[in-house]
Amino acid sequence: MAYRPDEDLSFLEAVDSKDLDDLVYCLTHDRDGIARITEELTTASEYKEHYPDHKKYWELIAAEIQCFGANTLATMLRGGKGVLYKEVLMDICDKMKVNYNKNSSVEIIESNLLMKILSDAIEKMKPDELKELAISAGIKNTNNITPQAMIGAFQAIFRAGGFTSYKLTVIVVNAVLKALIGRGLSFAGGAALTRTMAILTGPIGWTITGLWTAIDIASPAYRVTIPAVIQVAALRQKQLYAGEPETLAFS
Repeated sequence: MAYRPDEDLSFLEAVDSKDLDDLVYCLTHDRDGIARITEELTTASEYKEHYPDHKKYWELIAAEIQCFGANTLATMLRGGKGVLYKEVLMDICDKMKVNYNKNSSVEIIESNLLMKILSDAIEKMKPDELKELAISAGIKNTNNITPQAMIGAFQAIFRAGGFTSYKLTVIVVNAVLKALIGRGLSFAGGAALTRTMAILTGPIGWTITGLWTAIDIASPAYRVTIPAVIQVAALRQKQLYAGEPETLAFS
C-alpha cells in the first residue's frame, strides 16, 4: 500500500486526529465492529507507533481509500498504489445513479452524491414528516409542502456552500453512517440541528440500506468505499466551513 499524491485528499493532513477517528474505524472495522481482513492500515509501522494520533500517518489513511477503490491486480501492477480519490468517488456515484459532471470539483460531486441520498429519502417521507422537516429547516410556509419543494430548498443550500451546507452535510452523513456502519459521526452533535437529524435518520437509513443491498452484490469493496467517501465529504466540509459564522437556514 502506497499513497499517490492526490490533491483531493491532501486536506486530510490538516484534519485533527480526533476527527479522523471515524474514518480510520470505517477503514479497519466492519459494521459489527470486527477487524477487516483485507485492510492494511493497522499493519503499517507508522500506525503501530502513532495510533491514535492519526495525523501522523494521514497519507496511509488516504492510501487505504485509494487502494480499496482500485482493482487489486491493477494495484499490484502500480506498485501497491491505488487510484485517485476522484475516481473512487465517481465510481460510487455511477453505482448509485447520481447525476454529476465529471469535470466538476470533488466538493460539488460529493454534494451531488449526498443530495441524491437526501432526495430519495425525502421522496419516501409521509406528509407529517415532511412538514416537520420543513419546520426544523426554518421554512416559514409549511402548508401543503411537497417533496419537490423540500428537495429544491436543500439543493439551494448545497449550491450556496458555507456553514449551512456543512451542517446539512453532517446531518446526511451522520444518518448514512448509522445505517452503514452502525455509528454516526463523532463530531455531529455540535454542528447539526438535532431535531432535523432525528427526522431524517429513519428515511435516510431506509434509502441507503436499499442502495447498499443493490450495490453490495457487485463488490465487497463498496462496504468500505461508500462509507469512507461519505466521511471524507463531511471532513472536507468541516475543514472548509466549520469556522464560518452561522448566518443562513438551520439557525
